[in-house]
Amino acid sequence: METKQRRIKQKSSGFYTNKELFVFSIKNKNGARLRITNFAASILSLEILDKQGSRVNVVLGFDSVDQYVDTSKGKVSRYLGASIGRYAGRISGEKLTINNKEYPLYHDDEVHLHGGKYGFDEKVWDVAYVDEDNQSVTFSYYSEHLEEGYPGNLRVEVMYQLTDDNKLNIKYTAVSDQDTVLNLTNHAYYNLNGEGSVCDHILQLHCDRYLEVDDKNIPTGKVHKVVDTRFDYREERALSSLQKDGILDDTMIFEAHRNTFQGVIFSPLTGIRMQIKTNQPAVVIYTPEKFADWNFRKGKTYDKFPAICFETQNYPDAPNHSHFPSSEVKANERYENYTSFIFDVLSDQ
Repeated sequence: METKQRRIKQKSSGFYTNKELFVFSIKNKNGARLRITNFAASILSLEILDKQGSRVNVVLGFDSVDQYVDTSKGKVSRYLGASIGRYAGRISGEKLTINNKEYPLYHDDEVHLHGGKYGFDEKVWDVAYVDEDNQSVTFSYYSEHLEEGYPGNLRVEVMYQLTDDNKLNIKYTAVSDQDTVLNLTNHAYYNLNGEGSVCDHILQLHCDRYLEVDDKNIPTGKVHKVVDTRFDYREERALSSLQKDGILDDTMIFEAHRNTFQGVIFSPLTGIRMQIKTNQPAVVIYTPEKFADWNFRKGKTYDKFPAICFETQNYPDAPNHSHFPSSEVKANERYENYTSFIFDVLSDQ
């Protein structure tokens, strides 16, 4: 009788804040491999076979979990691969107001970013489930009432799944015992070449509007159409425009009632294509100009505009704009947020 080969492998990677760190490797039948860790519930790497059959790691990262821990301090890591919460993006001012009650938030120059000083990106999550049949691993975290200023004791889970049809599924669920606000996302940096720059990548976004921001990158409340702006990616466009226009760090709003994918990015060099499908109303597209002089995985080097983030989420600063989609989660109401990154290879491109 043939023994079924294990698809999920687990190993210990030391301790942080007296909690054990683990690395999980999930491999599908096509040879794709996802590596994740319970530190910050992070994506460490994702290997996809390119048009030559060579393995390409399409997520920027380090060789060891220790490097993620070290660079998370002071946020110099730029949230590399991490789960972001309780609130992804920026909240303006120094407080939240929920049910006419004010909750002070940690802020830097009146900007609260990515959940605060010690957000979910600096926590060691629990390992909740390892599902060999589903090819998935679920991490959980218990965020106490008033952690980083947010009301409610919150239980949050994230499931990472790598399917046999090359889908990376990320699903966040959460329940709070009090009314609160919530906006979760993953902050992986993608480069479909595995190194160098993303300026040769081709991007298409089914986004017809974007959020105007002020000089602190806080939404002003105004929503504009993308027509005749640098944000119009409704038709395929090369990211070479970054070299002239500079970085993207902007909230794009998905077209309403779209039943197929909301975005796609393609590398002519490797033939790897990644499609994005989500139940979230928006995505923050972030293309840093450069990184610090870090020792990336296997000594990989990255050029100007080394990666792109697709931070699928609700609108930043939604608690302060009543006409934005509500980010409020009622007590005992289930929050559910999913995104699929679907990979294939176009060999004739």
